[in-house]
Amino acid sequence: MAQLIDKSRQRISKLAQRLLPDSLFGRLALLLVVAVVASHVLALTLMFELSPFPPPPPNGLLVHGGPPPGHEPPALLPLGLLMDITVRLAALVLAAWVGARWLSEPVRQLGAAAKALGRDIHRPAMPEAGTRECREATRVFNQMQDRICLQLAQRDQFVAAVSHDLRTPLTRLALRAQSLDDPQTRQSFGRDIFEMDEMIRTTLDYLLGMAKPEPPLLLDLGSLLISLAEDAQDAGQDVQVLGSLVAVPLMAQASAMRRCIGNLIDNAVRYGKCARISLTDSTDFLLVAVHDDGPGIPEHEIAKVLAPFYRLESSRNRNSGGVGLGLATAHDIAQRHAGSLTLSNHSAGGLVASLRLPRQRQ
Repeated sequence: MAQLIDKSRQRISKLAQRLLPDSLFGRLALLLVVAVVASHVLALTLMFELSPFPPPPPNGLLVHGGPPPGHEPPALLPLGLLMDITVRLAALVLAAWVGARWLSEPVRQLGAAAKALGRDIHRPAMPEAGTRECREATRVFNQMQDRICLQLAQRDQFVAAVSHDLRTPLTRLALRAQSLDDPQTRQSFGRDIFEMDEMIRTTLDYLLGMAKPEPPLLLDLGSLLISLAEDAQDAGQDVQVLGSLVAVPLMAQASAMRRCIGNLIDNAVRYGKCARISLTDSTDFLLVAVHDDGPGIPEHEIAKVLAPFYRLESSRNRNSGGVGLGLATAHDIAQRHAGSLTLSNHSAGGLVASLRLPRQRQ
């Protein structure tokens, strides 16, 4: 039964597409013509139906209730004119409302598609339907998506080639460094090689992270935070969990979310010496806060540190390391989940990174 209804709707839609004008201008013109004709018909009908005097009797006979002899019926121009204006105005307002909805629907669909494209560049192409202008706009939108996917594929090939070309001599350097006799020199070479390898890995992960979509699933964020905290503690880092981490699971990309929160913890430990993790659960969103005991960030620098490859001058030293991609990656992952990442200086000292993730409603 449902299939028959769907087929009937499709046939009616195809028939309407054939009968209606092809352009948006033609459809609006047709709508206005129909509205004006309908308003005239309704206005004339109401004028005759609501007339206070009956029509004149045949052969000049006087009918009870009619106007007295020698008196003409009063003019109906004010009342008729008022009814005519009212009906016309109502019809035109209704036509304008329908036309506005008609015009805004394709724009709304394009806006929704653009928003979905920001979350998943590999989403299915939009169907080309509607007026000629809508079909042309949809076709251009789909072509833009195809070009972006092609550029991402070319970027992936370039990154893979660069990764191979960089790691091959780096591996040879690591092997040659192991054969050095001086332990201090061997340690210095090993540290530099490790930093170079870390920079390459971090950069490639950032470049490839947005190109490979990951299917979302129901994720227990509390368990993920506990796992990340335990891994950091096993590595000798000062990472603690504050309060209860019990929360209702939400739809998220598991690997991306682990990378996002892991970057926040690493950033707190690297620059703030410790990380204090808390989780706030509500019906509308989940809030993950990572607090450190570091010096914080100047207010005019907070927005800049979320940009890729941006590092504060105080962090450009051998002990801190990093290439300025940790917070940028976390920020991109938060936006991919329709959330946000905000940084703020705590009143008691230290930096607070707040990851807000809205619950996706069906």
